[in-house]
Amino acid sequence: MPKNTHKIAIAGVATLGAAAIAFTVVPADGQTTTTDALSSSRVAYSSEQVRDVKADVTDQLAGTSLKVEAIKAEKKAAADAVAKKKAAATAAAKKKAAAAAAAKKAAAARKAKAAASRAAKRPVVKQVVVKSYPNNLDGWIRESLAIMKKKGIPGSYHGLHKNIIRESSGNPKAINDWDINAINGIPSKGLLQVIPPTFKAYHVPGTSWNIYDPIANITAAANYAADRYGTIDNVNSAY
Repeated sequence: MPKNTHKIAIAGVATLGAAAIAFTVVPADGQTTTTDALSSSRVAYSSEQVRDVKADVTDQLAGTSLKVEAIKAEKKAAADAVAKKKAAATAAAKKKAAAAAAAKKAAAARKAKAAASRAAKRPVVKQVVVKSYPNNLDGWIRESLAIMKKKGIPGSYHGLHKNIIRESSGNPKAINDWDINAINGIPSKGLLQVIPPTFKAYHVPGTSWNIYDPIANITAAANYAADRYGTIDNVNSAY
């Protein structure tokens, strides 16, 4: 409501009061009716203005209250939006951190699994020391003794050596072409003068099938002697 209108309404109320006072002091004559009419007219005008003032003030207060509530609602909505955005950012950060931790854990697990797999697949390599022997009578006897030990065939260096010297003088290519075996067509051959059927029957696996091979001949003869005499050491003559 404009300030001027407010002032006019108050002035009307003041005029009404002055008129009422004037009415009380005027003598009772023919002007009384005129005065009542004027006073009544001015009172009606002033009451209307007062009501308008009250209504306008009430409307203004109501409008102001609505504006305050609207501002509060806007502020609350803005605060809620900020809080929601902050909560979403926090949740996203936590999710990202959890995903990173899970990825790191999975990578560590894969690495450990791969290491374990490599360790499991890695073959254990045992170094096999292959002992070499000289290519002579001493070397042949010693290599034959090593094989005989693995196969459980008894015999000693001395027992082998004495029988080799007596049978062939240490010649791996020696052959007997005059005894009964030779007459029967199966001459004795090699270092320990073994006939072919005996060599075949007592051949030691892992050695050559050549009857003239020194190692094969010695081990087959020692195997035969162990079966018939208990050991090559017990053989002191033709066998």
